[in-house]
Amino acid sequence: MTPPVEQSLDDVIASCDRIRAYVSDPALPEALVHDAVRMRLVDIAAAVQRLPPTMTRHEPAVPWAQVSALAERLTRRPAETPASVLLGTARTDVPVLCAAARRMRARCP
Repeated sequence: MTPPVEQSLDDVIASCDRIRAYVSDPALPEALVHDAVRMRLVDIAAAVQRLPPTMTRHEPAVPWAQVSALAERLTRRPAETPASVLLGTARTDVPVLCAAARRMRARCP
């Protein structure tokens, strides 16, 4: 059974918040942050795959197809994504995605 849209958006937001906490904590080892960010991006991709196009089209600045494809790339070919790319994504793209997910969640009944 597919979770409701609200739950998928909540999953995206929660993962974004966790990623932000990981990358902002200087006490965490870099390898641990890399692994944690990668897994949270996989979680985000899975949640985004459950969102209907009728909802994502309201946030055209987010490349939803690319976000959705992250799970495949990060689980089947993890070595092809260097830590610098993951951390750059975490610091630059995740906040944009999180803001979009929060706006979408606010529009839900």
